[in-house]
Amino acid sequence: MKRRRARELAFKVLFEHLVGGVPLEEAWRHALELEEPSPDPATRAFAERLVEGFLRHRETVDRVLAETIEGWSFSQMNQTDLVLLRLATFEALFEDTPFPPLIEVAVRIAKRYGGEDSGRFVNGVLARLIQRVEAGELKAVPKS
Repeated sequence: MKRRRARELAFKVLFEHLVGGVPLEEAWRHALELEEPSPDPATRAFAERLVEGFLRHRETVDRVLAETIEGWSFSQMNQTDLVLLRLATFEALFEDTPFPPLIEVAVRIAKRYGGEDSGRFVNGVLARLIQRVEAGELKAVPKS
């Protein structure tokens, strides 16, 4: 399974759903139709786990992000960055993914789909989030 590809697929689905207002099933269908080659079952399953996990924990993720991002409201942010940060925050708090690869992939996706400063912004927010976890201010599942 390619986790980077799964994260990118989850990002595309959530972006279309959250920003575009497209029903979730339709967003999945669109994203999968555009994926070449089609993702293997494990990649798709991980992407689904990320999307469903974020949606299940959205209130917590958004609260943590709002506390972590200083000086920005969600409406002021680049929506690409916001969707990506929501996914990465969910994964940081609720999955056993080690922080370094999670940040690396999030920054790559931000650079690919976001604005000129998206990579730097996403990196800074996630670094602050991880500092909060390591300081014991936030709880996160143990990392493998």
